[in-house]
Amino acid sequence: MKKEVKGAMKFAPLPVLMIGTYDENGVPNLMNAAWGGQCDTNEIFISLSSHKTTDNFARTGEFTVSFATRDTVVASDYFGIETGRKADKIAKAGFHAVKSEKVNAPIFEEYPITMECKVINFDENGILWGKIVGTVVDEEVLTEDGKIDFAKAGIISFDPSFNAYRVIGEVVGNAFKDGMSLK
Repeated sequence: MKKEVKGAMKFAPLPVLMIGTYDENGVPNLMNAAWGGQCDTNEIFISLSSHKTTDNFARTGEFTVSFATRDTVVASDYFGIETGRKADKIAKAGFHAVKSEKVNAPIFEEYPITMECKVINFDENGILWGKIVGTVVDEEVLTEDGKIDFAKAGIISFDPSFNAYRVIGEVVGNAFKDGMSLK
């Protein structure tokens, strides 16, 4: 029997997106944002309120997005609960930034997958639309034929029902194939 659930809808899984920017002095900043996703092969969206990160990409028009992992869960969570306006989060977490070759934004060596993005729009509702102009990936998370293996990368998702991080991994079916048996 189905039962109505009261309160706000909890939609999962949500990727734990790590947004990298440079401030006005070229200092790298990183924040955790779980309310976003991909809306096409080369566009992403993220729901944000006002942050140092939003100030930074409003100025530069560019940012990076990495995926938090099992190995980075503590630091990734910290990047979401501390503000870059008050602390040098990168130094505190011991992270290492290198400049992206495609955008004016940092790539953090600790994350195995990073998308390099340009701002398409940041609207009055706080929705950031970005165009993915490049992706860099650690070789260790690629398959032999060059595909990204998200399970091998240890990518985590945010579970808003329990305020928990969960690891993405088990394959339970084949998209655009398994349903053909019912066609």
